[in-house]
Amino acid sequence: MRELKKNKIAFASLIFLGLLVFVAVFANVLAPYPFAEQKLIDRMQGPSATHRLGTDDLGRDILSRLVYGARISLSVAVLVELVVVSIGVTVGLIAGFFGGWAETVLMRITDTLLAFPDVLLAILLLGTLGAAASKPLVSLFLVVMSLGITGWPPLARLVRGQVLSLRKREFVEAAIAMGASNGRILLRHILPNLLSPIIVAVTVDAAGVILAEATLSFLGIGVQRPFPSWGRMINDALDYYRSEPRLVFWPAICLSLTVIALNFLGDGLRDALDPRKRSA
Repeated sequence: MRELKKNKIAFASLIFLGLLVFVAVFANVLAPYPFAEQKLIDRMQGPSATHRLGTDDLGRDILSRLVYGARISLSVAVLVELVVVSIGVTVGLIAGFFGGWAETVLMRITDTLLAFPDVLLAILLLGTLGAAASKPLVSLFLVVMSLGITGWPPLARLVRGQVLSLRKREFVEAAIAMGASNGRILLRHILPNLLSPIIVAVTVDAAGVILAEATLSFLGIGVQRPFPSWGRMINDALDYYRSEPRLVFWPAICLSLTVIALNFLGDGLRDALDPRKRSA
């Protein structure tokens, strides 16, 4: 934290993301209205004391939907990264430590998935599910799984490269010479030394996940109504972007600031966690 504070932009990004997490966790308390509440008599109202950011074409409060949209976006990012870390770290550890046929098979699978853009693969997976992906909760689960399953290969390659380097270090060779089991070597000696690059990679990748979820929702195959994803809000406002640009502006600015903050924080964490870049 001391090193991170020296990077003003990264530290400001950390504060912003902390506030965003607070808003997402307490969305039901902070939001002035339920996110799906419709009042057609109040449709397309501008900002007022009743509706701080106005209402949309169905009379729903925009501020409330933005607040709940933060919960959706961050929830998807956290859940996807859990899937990515679970698969990517496991594959990277096995391939890098054991080598041989296990490395060959796992890395060829990884290379095959890397050959295709993850968003296109997610679109393919979601598109083939048809009606099942149209239910709100099911769509949320499918978005998480599709982005998680298609997003682990870069982390697997990163972990494998780090393991190949760590496997030749003296403390690992000493553990092997002392008869430590492979599981103990991986969990007690190698994995703790991988935490820094994994944390940085996950932070930066979370920005891409949020953007990918917004892209899928914008295309209509991501998180389904009535959940107020930022991407879905932009999609719903396309018919009014000329007459009511605020309907597009607010979810777009929330999405942009979150992605930028995650990228800045990832860069700051990379420097703060790298002992070679720390000041004396």
